[in-house]
Amino acid sequence: MKKYYVMTLFPDMVLNNVRTSITGRAIADGKISVDAINIREYTEDKRHGRVDDYPYGGGAGMLMQAQPIYDCYQAISGALGHNPRVLYMSPQGRTFDQRMAEELAGEEELVFLCGHYEGVDERALELIHAENVSIGDYVLTGGELASCVMIDAISRLVPGVLNKDASYEIESFSDGLLEYPQYTRPEEYMGLKVPEILLSGDHKKVEEWRHSMSLERTRSVRPELYALYQQEHPEEFMEKPKRRRRKSHTDS
Repeated sequence: MKKYYVMTLFPDMVLNNVRTSITGRAIADGKISVDAINIREYTEDKRHGRVDDYPYGGGAGMLMQAQPIYDCYQAISGALGHNPRVLYMSPQGRTFDQRMAEELAGEEELVFLCGHYEGVDERALELIHAENVSIGDYVLTGGELASCVMIDAISRLVPGVLNKDASYEIESFSDGLLEYPQYTRPEEYMGLKVPEILLSGDHKKVEEWRHSMSLERTRSVRPELYALYQQEHPEEFMEKPKRRRRKSHTDS
């Protein structure tokens, strides 16, 4: 079972999300577990439950204090018997993508730290060896939604989570390309028809068409991914040598 631990001030925000759809089924089936831990429970200020304070040097907003975060992580580490990998949801971090999802899918346990206010005391990140990870170049009010996005993407790669092994293999980014267009019944809707090749029954030609559509869609929508794919698959873009026509007895 893959285990996720989310350190947060809003546990319900995480649990209400992951307990639905595919991740919810994976939890029910025992493929993954998600434990949302309230950082506020570890504050030394038991009277007020305070976990934030003003930043040294001035500035707007409040910062989450190091002590509750550190003690929360220590509690997780103590229960596991080792220090698990911890990811801090931050726009300053490495951008999360499919390759990173595949990398993280290999970890038995993952800890997510969800910041709030203006961020967290830098010492907390240093003490728990947190890695900054971003899901995009924009700012959210907290890290909970970002952690849920990552849990969803990573969990799809855990064996047994998806119903069919092929489900992941044909998805966008699985081979570095965007997914090809797909169609279902009816064959014609509002004057738009399903491409004839998909109705042909010729599986080889269908696969060739799908691959060409993936290439074209990636080239036009995500040219940087297309360029990377070209670099990684140079043989696919090499001009094939033309076959010479053999002379026959009738040739002059």
